[in-house]
Amino acid sequence: MHERKVGTCFSVTRRWALVAIASVLLGGQALAELQQVSIGGELRIRGRWYINVFSPSTQRYNSNATDWRPLGPKGTFSTFKWDGKGQDWTRYESATLLNVKADFSNSVSTFFELYDHSIWGEDFRSNYLTGIDGRGNPANNFLTMNQAYVDVANLFGAPLKLRVGRQAMKLDGGWLISDLLTPSQFLSFDGVRLTWTPSKEFTLDAFGMKVAEKITGDEDADFYGVHAAYTGIPELTVEGYYYFLRDASHVETTALSPIGEWAESWLGVDQYDATELHTVGTHLSGKASGFDYELQLAYQFGDASHVGSYFVAKPLPYGDQDKDYDAWGGVLTVGYTFQDVKFQPRPFIMGVYYGGEDNTDISFTDWLNPCYKPKASASFNRLFSENNYVPVINDNGSMSNFAQAAVGVEAQLTDCLRAHIHGAKDWVVDPFNPPPVWHINGIRIPKFPGMSFITDEGSNDMGWEVAAWLKYNYSADLSILLYGNYLWVGDGLRTGSYVQANGTGFNGGTDVKSNAAYVFWMTVLKF
Repeated sequence: MHERKVGTCFSVTRRWALVAIASVLLGGQALAELQQVSIGGELRIRGRWYINVFSPSTQRYNSNATDWRPLGPKGTFSTFKWDGKGQDWTRYESATLLNVKADFSNSVSTFFELYDHSIWGEDFRSNYLTGIDGRGNPANNFLTMNQAYVDVANLFGAPLKLRVGRQAMKLDGGWLISDLLTPSQFLSFDGVRLTWTPSKEFTLDAFGMKVAEKITGDEDADFYGVHAAYTGIPELTVEGYYYFLRDASHVETTALSPIGEWAESWLGVDQYDATELHTVGTHLSGKASGFDYELQLAYQFGDASHVGSYFVAKPLPYGDQDKDYDAWGGVLTVGYTFQDVKFQPRPFIMGVYYGGEDNTDISFTDWLNPCYKPKASASFNRLFSENNYVPVINDNGSMSNFAQAAVGVEAQLTDCLRAHIHGAKDWVVDPFNPPPVWHINGIRIPKFPGMSFITDEGSNDMGWEVAAWLKYNYSADLSILLYGNYLWVGDGLRTGSYVQANGTGFNGGTDVKSNAAYVFWMTVLKF
């Protein structure tokens, strides 16, 4: 659930197909210099089962108990339940990649890759009641061009490679930039990437990618970055980077008459600047004397007024246009592998921290003030991450305002079979303070309706969990994975906090508490 869609329909595919055909028709000399063509791809099939996790989106706290509080884009609406009522959630899906690579002379190559993501049953075209066949629903068809780029190596006779077009990127193990959105959904970028490799120990990447295109005006969203990696120390790989995301799309919380818009401009309200998110970080990893370690660490700063526009609260219909990013994020993992012991067990510890804030409380003075200006909550933005620390809470690379401590062990049971198990404690960094309520028959009744400045102290306890997986590598090309995650739901999930969607989405459940679980299997075939 809450999967992010990366593409639509056949129109995009047609466009790229026309580009490819034009290249063939107009590039006669390039065809004459064609050296080699190779075909490959990948198939992922996954079945998923969530237990006591999801329900239709409903409001967890009555608005008359939270009015005037800046609660974010969806208030206290939540799709999580954390109870045993209603049905569980299941889904089967497949992702298919099919690619063609063509190598030309003079260090030129091109790569095309089609991508289809499908949920089983959504494209079925026959009505079993009537026997009448029909077209599949085009809204459920996600066939698109995942990659289409040209590589030029040895540019200017130097160890420089230029890649132009739609391309996948994965840096630092996918921590902030990945080629995956989820284990069964792929991601790519449109742009230019330049890679300089003066030696086998050092690589420098610079890229500029188009995240969103607007035809008129300076309203695009662009993503730039510089990434360096040094592997010259046997026990240590050092990586450092700077990323800059600028989103100049127009944002306003009211649409008034020309006179009203002039008045807002004169008063200096509803004037949101472009998002300018700067990320500076490092990635350290290595192995020595049986130990392995990995540290991801980053700091973010910049203009967060687009996030500020989400946090609108009465009496005025305006958000926080002065909000800035100011947050740290990091993950540290340390393990040790017993080489001379059967199964080569690898115990490990891991700590996760994504800084966040909750500014949803208001004072009695704010509650009385007719010109009260809300204060937004901006947490660490995980950009285009694939890391999923708590799958049962549907992390999907976007949980923030969140911390975790974990301890576990992995073992190589056979040459083809690897096992993993860990236990973890999960916290909210800055919890939501809920309005005081009576709990009556599974319903929250506000104790002080209309007095939203009165709150109870929230809990940062998201709960304890155990997660395990078993991976069978049938061959070099085929693997099968079985994963399970059981969560003892804490009070922080029962009352809810702003942890989902980079700290802007609420994850509170119903009044009835129950534990939750998530199980999935996945098979991956590469060819």
